[in-house]
Amino acid sequence: MAASAANNFNGLVGIAGSPPSLNESLRQSNVQRPRGSISTVWGHQYFALGQTPSLTMKCGLRFAFSIACLILIFLWFLKQHVEDILDQYSGGSYFVDSFNAHFHPETLNFPQGSTTAQNVEAGDKIIVMAKLEEEDTDWVQEELPDWQRAIYIVNPSPQTLKDPQALTTPANKGHESMAYLSYIVDNYDKLPRTVAFLHSHRSGLLQAWHVDAPLHNNVLAMRMLQLDYVQRSGYVNLRCKWNPGCKKEHRINTHVTQEVWEEIFWGTSTPPRNSSSSATAWTTTTGEEGAGAGDDDNNNPLPQGMEKPKEVAAACCAQFAVSRDQIRKRPVEDYIHFRDWILQTKKSDASSGRVMEYLWHIVFGKDAVL
Repeated sequence: MAASAANNFNGLVGIAGSPPSLNESLRQSNVQRPRGSISTVWGHQYFALGQTPSLTMKCGLRFAFSIACLILIFLWFLKQHVEDILDQYSGGSYFVDSFNAHFHPETLNFPQGSTTAQNVEAGDKIIVMAKLEEEDTDWVQEELPDWQRAIYIVNPSPQTLKDPQALTTPANKGHESMAYLSYIVDNYDKLPRTVAFLHSHRSGLLQAWHVDAPLHNNVLAMRMLQLDYVQRSGYVNLRCKWNPGCKKEHRINTHVTQEVWEEIFWGTSTPPRNSSSSATAWTTTTGEEGAGAGDDDNNNPLPQGMEKPKEVAAACCAQFAVSRDQIRKRPVEDYIHFRDWILQTKKSDASSGRVMEYLWHIVFGKDAVL
């Protein structure tokens, strides 16, 4: 028995006393084993050549394949999202312009503003802006001296409220729309020829990403603004890129609901088309509902009703220029009503501001999808 054990040991160890090769060990371990069995060599398991993998191995391969597919799908959606963000932010052109501004400024042909302030007539142009008290908006006066300024503080301190020269809003609500409407209401009878409504940030990828001008620079945007075009068009959105706001998937607007539409336009010169007052006006005046507002018995124009459109779309983000004549196509009472809606609605500051952001072009007489 001892001799037999020694022979077996020698067969495993080999002539030189070293372990047998892997192929030799596999051949020895597979002798008289059923098909699909697993051989153990030096503590590791191997499938015999030509034998069927076990159910465990098949499940493992399927699991690995499923995980790989999920990773690929995730990467595809991530790629789509990143491309969409870069498109919204004009990321590629911003980084190119930033590089050139630092290393090759001579290649950038940016318009230069006046170095000294000009005597701006009251009937010329003005920038209307909302700002937090702690924000620095000196850049408007320093870099755009040929524009008048109406900069409203939305969170005034008690000391600021005592300053008769400070412009403040009735409440810090509705984002920039509270300042925009307050300016129109307060200055309806003395409006300049062109009114530009701007945000308080000067430039930057993260803060001013919605400014189309190079480097997202509001100063450049205002220097390049074609005032004659503003007068011809009446209303001009200062952003031309459609993303976000105008793409097909953005046009079913969840902020401008039927209820919101009726609340905002009820009692204005453009009441909701399905309201009883406007429907009566159409039927009485024209004999055909929806044919037009017409005139009343004293030849005064009746309110021109507006039906809520199925799609509402405009380039974001509430920066635009409007002519004086276009603003005055609505009576001042309309703007008071819009401001009162912001003050009274239960919607939050952000939500009420977003509603107005999607409605400015309609307020100023443009199509619902601009």
